[in-house]
Amino acid sequence: MEHHIQNVEQLESLVPVLLKFAGDRKKIFFTGEIGAGKTTFIQSICRYLGVEGRITSPTFSLINEYAYSVDGEEKNLYHMDLYRLKTLEEALDIGIVEYLEGPSFCLIEWPEIIEDLWPEEHVKINIEILEDSKRKILFL
Repeated sequence: MEHHIQNVEQLESLVPVLLKFAGDRKKIFFTGEIGAGKTTFIQSICRYLGVEGRITSPTFSLINEYAYSVDGEEKNLYHMDLYRLKTLEEALDIGIVEYLEGPSFCLIEWPEIIEDLWPEEHVKINIEILEDSKRKILFL
């Protein structure tokens, strides 16, 4: 499913479309070059789900955990940035398998290093920078 956006504000309206496309799949992998908007899209998803407080990139911490509520039940969401990892073993050391097998949303930037571990039920988002700051966003 391909989408084109002109500006960051249009990401907000794309979130419900993504969540409908994802259905029950909660492992979402974000690919694209640096500056494409992966973190910004994840921030939009978090806000849509009702995450309160500051939503930041986990570039150095690798994993940020956020809480949101569905029908009064608190849920967890994990935002990961695997850019700094060099090997699959490093991902295994941070417990990536437990996150991937768990019931929570995992929104992962730079997931290529763990591609062998991707669950069958996942969504891949590719963000491509076009001219004039436009973006092409593919849901796969």
